[in-house]
Amino acid sequence: MSRRVVVPRSATYGPGKTDPDGFRRCFAHNPTGAIYAAYNAIAALNDQHQAVATTRKLMLPGPDTNALLRAVETEEPSEAAVAAQPAAFRIIDATTDRVTLSLALPVEDQYMSLTLTLVWYSEDWRVISPKPGDQLGAPFSQHRDLDDFITWKGL
Repeated sequence: MSRRVVVPRSATYGPGKTDPDGFRRCFAHNPTGAIYAAYNAIAALNDQHQAVATTRKLMLPGPDTNALLRAVETEEPSEAAVAAQPAAFRIIDATTDRVTLSLALPVEDQYMSLTLTLVWYSEDWRVISPKPGDQLGAPFSQHRDLDDFITWKGL
């Protein structure tokens, strides 16, 4: 478990290291490693008290991440936030250094999916930041079931 979210761990796919603040890193350089990294990214983003540090470690450096950091630095952490537990995934596109995937999360009696693109950067997977004004994980979709996904949950 990482920050109230169950995350996968593997000697083969990662994480290979955990920082003192709980941030997990060093995932395998393949699509499966990117899936493990994405689940861990969702867990890391659930800890709003570590939002700035997590954003710096998790996101691909660049102007969009700089804009996201400015926004995150002004937000107040919410104690009422509910942890989002991914229930399934679907790879949309994968190359050696870039993986786009959809993660499905339960919302009441349905599922909502979010989309993440991860790129291999500085020996680990990093999430591409949204453009200013966009939400991380967009585009979002609603699903009645997980028929188009590979279910994978810890509990």
